[in-house]
Amino acid sequence: MTAPSPLASAASAASSPSPLSRLSRPASPDLLRSVFRRHAAGVAVVTARGEAGPVGFTATSLTSVSAEPPLISFGVGAGSSSWPTISHAEHIGVHILGEHQAELAALFARSGADRFAAPTSWREGPEGVPVLDGVLAWLVCRVAARVPAGDHRIVIAEVTLGESAGAGRPLLYHQGRFNGLRD
Repeated sequence: MTAPSPLASAASAASSPSPLSRLSRPASPDLLRSVFRRHAAGVAVVTARGEAGPVGFTATSLTSVSAEPPLISFGVGAGSSSWPTISHAEHIGVHILGEHQAELAALFARSGADRFAAPTSWREGPEGVPVLDGVLAWLVCRVAARVPAGDHRIVIAEVTLGESAGAGRPLLYHQGRFNGLRD
């Protein structure tokens, strides 16, 4: 008796659905949202100076890209109210929020909100970038590239200066909610 060839075994396996393929779903926006609700992410607010005043939005897509030179990236919806300003800004601010700032994160995530009115505490920082007070850390960055990515744009920016002396624990986004970090 001859053992089946590896090709015959692979063909046989490919013709019968695996348990994994019976449970999987085709790619869709809902599948992506469902998967990333299970991924805990840090919460940041990105700001920029606009012609009509400051703009900002909550971002959970902030990523460190490179240490040399120091580069970060984040995604922003091409249809968001902040995109027209971000699309032309030379400099942006990035703010890492603490767990005590869930209300601030929600405010900057809410469409149509006056994000820079009281009780938001901020000041004009280097390069005219709005800098939020009371955050765990902040950066001012020079925009290096804007890359189209579906219904979003990926912004890559080079860090020019910042501060990381804020006290507290980070705010996280998980399962559609803002949460604190637990040991």
